[in-house]
Amino acid sequence: MNDATNPVQTDPNAANATPVAVDGPVSTGSGAPGVATPDELKDALKEIFDPEIPINIVDLGLIYKLAENEGIVDVEMTLTSPHCPVGDQLKARVNEVVIKQKGVKTVNVNLVFTPPWSKEKMTFDGKLQASMLGIM
Repeated sequence: MNDATNPVQTDPNAANATPVAVDGPVSTGSGAPGVATPDELKDALKEIFDPEIPINIVDLGLIYKLAENEGIVDVEMTLTSPHCPVGDQLKARVNEVVIKQKGVKTVNVNLVFTPPWSKEKMTFDGKLQASMLGIM
């Protein structure tokens, strides 16, 4: 179901993809031709910035898992705080960006708080940006 009132889709078969570690978030892919690779998905998500911290959500370490299986993409993400007032907006934005990628049919965005986010989850680039901004 992909309509304006429910931008996040669910699929009971989406859990079949097995995550593997990569630099930064965990990613998997079916390798099917015509489907965006995990790196392409991760790069696309870099256009989304936390509204309070001018660093993209990938470099902030908010994306815990990216898994793709036959055009179904599962995203597991967190927020810098469980009390973040824009959590639903970030989830919707992730869905909006990922669904536009090559070969993506369905996007499942799951917001998790275990493990809790910390500065250690940031990528090297994220930490460098935070340092230059005086936040770290």
